[in-house]
Amino acid sequence: MFRRSIYKTPAQLRSMIEPGLITAAALDAVAPLVLPGTTTLELDAIAEQTILACGAESNFQLVRGYRHTVCVSVNEQVVHGIPGSRVLEAGDIVSVDCGAQFEGWNGDSARTFIVPGEADAALIARRQELSRVTEGSMWAGIAAMVSASHVGDIGAAIEDYIEAQGEYGILREYVGHGIGRKMHEAPSVFNYRTPDPGAEIKPGLVLAIEPMVTAGGDETFVEDDDWTVSTVDGSDGSHWEHSVAVHADGIWVLTAADGGAAGLAAFGVTPTPLA
Repeated sequence: MFRRSIYKTPAQLRSMIEPGLITAAALDAVAPLVLPGTTTLELDAIAEQTILACGAESNFQLVRGYRHTVCVSVNEQVVHGIPGSRVLEAGDIVSVDCGAQFEGWNGDSARTFIVPGEADAALIARRQELSRVTEGSMWAGIAAMVSASHVGDIGAAIEDYIEAQGEYGILREYVGHGIGRKMHEAPSVFNYRTPDPGAEIKPGLVLAIEPMVTAGGDETFVEDDDWTVSTVDGSDGSHWEHSVAVHADGIWVLTAADGGAAGLAAFGVTPTPLA
């Protein structure tokens, strides 16, 4: 039985640049609308408009049973929240996950926002810190791709970063993944240490690095809509994600306009554009 390699050719890696940038553009369009009074369905609409205007399609809509362009998860919802009539309120912590498919190749990325406005200052500070820790752990995992030998090293770097920041929960059942012709491909990318070293990191590997972190425990349940993943203890969640390519000269974050330069600077890593 034929099994497609998880490693892409240089030409295939270049084909993944555009869907990554389109995914980033959709999240850029969403960002200024994360305001009090905006519904989560309105965020979905602007993301869809942006992706279609770029000549791409939502790869989330290609997932069986899902008809939206983004997932919007609010407060205790960590991932897979379905856009709808929910109105955002000042101080909410909101994770938006988005993906685009362009000419048969995929991008996947997520960002967490804190809704601006009048709200409890201590609550906002805690949610900002949760988002900072989650984003930082993502960049720690991406930075590890430069020197790591196996995918398991990425999970170790993410876990180490989070544990150094304080007491947080790391989702166990939901992990990162390979990406390419499909949005979800092998290998799995755990956000914590595992006994299995995982696939070898070498040129041609493209991974979606996506830590999902809570301010409390790591236990979750799926809500009655059969999609939304929320914390059992009601603690807040945060989700950050980038699609990252490994190539002969280094790494390049496909879903960041600068290739990840700003986020990787704190780790002493300079991304190298795909030739």
